[in-house]
Amino acid sequence: MSDYQVKTVPTKAFQDQRPGTSGLRKRVPVFQQEHYTENFIQSILSSIPGGPKDTTLVVGGDGRYYSNEVVQKIIQLSAGNGVKKLVIARDIIFSTPAISHEIRSRKATGGILLTASHNPGGPKADFGIKYNMDNGGPAPEAVTEAIFAHSKELTEYKLVDLPEVDLSQLGERQVGPISIEVIDAVKPYVAFLKTLFDFDAIKAYVHQPDVSVLFDGLSGVTGPYARDIFINELGLDESSIQGCEPSPDFNGGHPDPNLTYAHDLVKAVEEKQITFGAASDGDGDRNMIYGAGAFVTPSDSVAIIADWAESIPYFAKGGVKGLARSMPTSTALDRVAKAKGIEHFEVPTGWKFFGNLMDAGRLSICGEESFGTGSDHVREKDGLWAIVAWLNILAAADKKGIKGIKGVLQDHYSKYGRTFFSRYDYEEVDSDAANKVIKELSDLFASSDFVGSSPTATSSSTSFKVAEVGNFAYTDPIDHSVSKNQGHYVTFSDGSRFVVRLSGTGSQGATIRLYVEKYSQDSSEYGRDTQEGLKPLIEVALKLSKLVEQTGRKEPTVIT
Repeated sequence: MSDYQVKTVPTKAFQDQRPGTSGLRKRVPVFQQEHYTENFIQSILSSIPGGPKDTTLVVGGDGRYYSNEVVQKIIQLSAGNGVKKLVIARDIIFSTPAISHEIRSRKATGGILLTASHNPGGPKADFGIKYNMDNGGPAPEAVTEAIFAHSKELTEYKLVDLPEVDLSQLGERQVGPISIEVIDAVKPYVAFLKTLFDFDAIKAYVHQPDVSVLFDGLSGVTGPYARDIFINELGLDESSIQGCEPSPDFNGGHPDPNLTYAHDLVKAVEEKQITFGAASDGDGDRNMIYGAGAFVTPSDSVAIIADWAESIPYFAKGGVKGLARSMPTSTALDRVAKAKGIEHFEVPTGWKFFGNLMDAGRLSICGEESFGTGSDHVREKDGLWAIVAWLNILAAADKKGIKGIKGVLQDHYSKYGRTFFSRYDYEEVDSDAANKVIKELSDLFASSDFVGSSPTATSSSTSFKVAEVGNFAYTDPIDHSVSKNQGHYVTFSDGSRFVVRLSGTGSQGATIRLYVEKYSQDSSEYGRDTQEGLKPLIEVALKLSKLVEQTGRKEPTVIT
């Protein structure tokens, strides 16, 4: 121990290290500034409830550029702050939901995640550091605010100069004052999934002659997991997966599973008429479900999973305690909840809000329109969980004569009606311009004659009567915390609505998200293209928000 003395390093505080809903995200060059990364890690360690001494932390991430350097800093700072043990994934590759499971199964103190989720990676792209609690979920606001407060006043950090730890070799070893256990992060999680789903039924389904499968890992963290599931467990051949080699820059792509960035998957599914296509994002917590001629919106996905929950062993055994969605997500899930008499919740964007309900035993299945779906098996959204859930549902539906994704969608619409839903993302908008859009809506909502008015889409002369407006606020029923300013919404008398909010998941500028939703019980509309069905509503939303005028953006960066 005498060779490994704690070293105190003087530093200067940075004022820009406020964690968002998913940790601190910045460009790589920002994290590469002298002391910048060390400061934030020290702030995390100092803010662990009860302190860092004698704790056990799980560490891993999506393998993006700069992860190798940062994990060595985490080891040194953890040793300097009295952490007892770090559990680290081999080569750092550890999906976000798998980390959540590892924290929970080990009853660890928490975890440090190196990821910027669905954001691009590379020397000039994005990096992120996030802290998860002992329940496996993202740190609540009280902890993230403590981290931020500490970061603004930091004058020193503590570390132990240690030799670089080889993270390619499995096993536990003592490195100076700290124990390092390098684990296989894939096998335990796949084994866990097998306890939740009917893998025998899924295997029988995917081996039918008229069924084909293609999964795209988008060069993110889920590649090794998907290989174990689709090749080793389900017995499919290599043609059933693509993009399954993790890459520090995601092979030059954008690891966001939507119709824009998963275009290679969409193209292959349509060209080869593949029955079941799916993609996951950089860190494995998001998913897209897409079959030939049938795209499943995330809003519909969570509603269908909830409707078919009894076909999934985990829910057949334990029941469904409650359902929840983020506020911008469509109301499709609400209709399933009401039909089945299940308690349901509308929460702000951010998975931590679901976690509180899960820990209290009031929530089983939940989702966000941003391609995040999950359940109380962990405390993060889980892309592979959702993908396997869909395979389980398709196997069950097939036995009832309901064929493929398109069949499941049409069956759902016939029972509940169809909710047309889309999101327009305007990324890296000038922050002042973005704030002007929000102010424009606030001023409009304050006017006495807006509610009851009927704005009209010029192109089609379609009018929508304004029924309700507001800026969404949420009082958590578990800890009674209040979250305000969660998104401006306009609801129309026919049940249509739009929502505008600023997102906190980008690393530069502001991202404006516009969500539009229309509900129909007219079966002649169920097969319509989403954008066609929403066109008048989108036109009205853009007109009322003056988004184009204020930002200069005539087109969104991404449409989902």
